[in-house]
Amino acid sequence: MSGFHPRGRLRAVAFEKHLLVDGANVLRAWPDLNALAARDKDAARGQLSQTLRVLHDTEGWRVTLVFDGRGPELTVEQPGGHATFAHIFTPVDLTADDVIEQLVGRAADPATCTVATADRAEQQTIAALGAAWCSPEDLRAWCDRAAARQAGQVSGLRRANDRDWRRP
Repeated sequence: MSGFHPRGRLRAVAFEKHLLVDGANVLRAWPDLNALAARDKDAARGQLSQTLRVLHDTEGWRVTLVFDGRGPELTVEQPGGHATFAHIFTPVDLTADDVIEQLVGRAADPATCTVATADRAEQQTIAALGAAWCSPEDLRAWCDRAAARQAGQVSGLRRANDRDWRRP
């Protein structure tokens, strides 16, 4: 896997860190997405996914959004075709918390996992497994900072391209 590097060079992205997001929990915690989910749950999920994409694309995090069941089997979707950015829908008999705990518990190194949730019991379980957690509010601030850095990088590339194009 490679990513774009400023000045046109490619750099390797290792995706050594894994962010697991309790999707419904974060949707409820972010007021704008909570309001959108009341009208259109799929649109709210899509907006959450798009917001988290910056952590994958610019910071090299593997990102997995986990949503509570919508059928008899576990379903994995990979929007954009990247194996390192996925949506998981649990089977109806499992919760997102159950699946997140299994994923962290089976990780080669749970310390490389961070779980975004406001659920106190889930936070304690994740910590006991050796992973870190962040609140939905901290996740939003992290995404905002990453998006600002990304915008700055794009702006810098545009300025460099403009300079390069103006050279005789």
